[in-house]
Amino acid sequence: MAKANPDSFLEDFAPRKPAVRACDRPGCGAEGTHRAPKARNRLNDYYWFCLDHVREYNKAWNYYDGMSDNEVEEDIRRSTTWNRPSWPFGTVKPGQGPRRRVNDPFGFMDDDEEGAGETRRRQPADTAEGKAAAILGLEPPFTLERLKARYKELVKKHHPDANGGDKAAEERLKSINEAYTTLRRFLS
Repeated sequence: MAKANPDSFLEDFAPRKPAVRACDRPGCGAEGTHRAPKARNRLNDYYWFCLDHVREYNKAWNYYDGMSDNEVEEDIRRSTTWNRPSWPFGTVKPGQGPRRRVNDPFGFMDDDEEGAGETRRRQPADTAEGKAAAILGLEPPFTLERLKARYKELVKKHHPDANGGDKAAEERLKSINEAYTTLRRFLS
C-alpha cells in the first residue's frame, strides 16, 4: 500500500494565486488591471488593459460617438435623473403622495421676502398641525414667537379663573393646550 503524500494535501488547502489577466491590446504582454467599457450599449462588458493602453483607449473613446445633437441632449437630460421618470414640482395635490417635513430655519423655501430667516411652516387643515393652528386661530405661516403670543392671549381669555369656573371655558382651554403642544413640537 502506498503512503500518503502530505504535500498533495497541502495543495488542496493552499490559497490559489489568481490568474493574471493579459492586456487586451494585441501584441501587449503586460497585465490587464484596468477595465474600459466596450461600447455605449454594453457598459458592463469590459476590455482589460494595462495602464498605458487604458489611457490611450480613454483618450480616443467617445461615449456620444454616432449620436445626433438631439440624441445627445436627450441622453444628458435622462441621465440627470438617473434614467428614471420625474415630474415637475407641485403636481401632487395636498393630501396626496408622501408627506415630508423640511427643516428650513433660514426660510429659503418661503415664497415671499418678508420675514426671511424666520422658521415658518405651511400646513394644510387636514393634518394634526393644521387642526391645531385652526384651534389657535393662526394662519400659516407663523413663527414660534407668534405661536407663544397667541397662546398667552387665549389662555388669559379662556382660563376658568377669568370665566368664573365656566366648564365650557375649561374644555376650550384644554383643547388650546393640546394644540399649543402639537404646534410647539412641530416647530422645534
